[in-house]
Amino acid sequence: MPSKGSSETAGDGCEPTAGSVVGPMAGEIAVPVQENLNRAITALITAVPPLLLGLGAWQMWNHGLQWRDVAIFIVMYIPVGLGVTVGFHRLLTHRSFKTSPAMRGLLGILGTMSVEGPVISWVADHRKHHAYTDRLGDPHSPHVDHGVGVRGALRGLAHAHVGWLFDHQQRGARERFAPDLIADPVINFVDRTFVLWSLVGLAIPFGLGMLIGGTVAAGLEGMLWGGAVRIFVLHHVTYSINSLCHFFGRQRFRTGDHSRNLRWLAPLSFGEAWHNNHHAFPTSAWHGMDRSELDLSGLTIAGMERLGLVWDVQRIGAERRAAKAISG
Repeated sequence: MPSKGSSETAGDGCEPTAGSVVGPMAGEIAVPVQENLNRAITALITAVPPLLLGLGAWQMWNHGLQWRDVAIFIVMYIPVGLGVTVGFHRLLTHRSFKTSPAMRGLLGILGTMSVEGPVISWVADHRKHHAYTDRLGDPHSPHVDHGVGVRGALRGLAHAHVGWLFDHQQRGARERFAPDLIADPVINFVDRTFVLWSLVGLAIPFGLGMLIGGTVAAGLEGMLWGGAVRIFVLHHVTYSINSLCHFFGRQRFRTGDHSRNLRWLAPLSFGEAWHNNHHAFPTSAWHGMDRSELDLSGLTIAGMERLGLVWDVQRIGAERRAAKAISG
């Protein structure tokens, strides 16, 4: 049964427009602007990192992988990844906690360094995904209008993973799904300076490489691993939430959609792969619902809460979990 929104999404901007039973209304779909240029830029951002990953593989084969490159990759992957999961997703999309304008800006900047698009567009698309999960209107469902059988499944997975980035027919209208962020001067500034922060996300690993290695070549290697390879890995981890986590894995809660929990992906995704849990309780700051479900983003939010950096953290009690749990 397709999802039609629920009380769990109330108040976080993810509700479908009243009366839109079959699909989204015109005002909910972003009007494409410079569509061909956007597709060209998306193709460039999508294609260049894997090509540079090939360069990294060649470097490893001929010269071995330097410890500093591994360190730079990790130093960049963790904060930028948390910028997406804690910042873009749990804070700005679902309002799972509150924080100061400065922390909102920092998390927004870190998430922007992932080069997954301007923050307000990212949030609008994701809120629309929750409003129309796995039915007409979902920007990246693998289950809508892709055919049947193995070929249909593969087409659906390809669309949900990367194909939807080039398809502008169901992208979320910013004015409808993210008016709060348009009105937020901090996030609006981060959104408008997307290119700047994307470049800063490349400049930092270059600087770290030069600082540690002492040469421009070391800086370029740092930018390769902490920039291009990091972007490639983080992109495809994020894309896998859209594709794999709506196709493979276990459903722990009744959600009315195809969302799944995918345990092996949870560490790399900082807990985002507990995706069925998330669709059951979208506003929860924790996606891992017990100690067996590792959720590094939830742990980060809890640590920030103890330091007084965030507050009003949303948690789901045992009674609400039990009410939605699938028995057996």
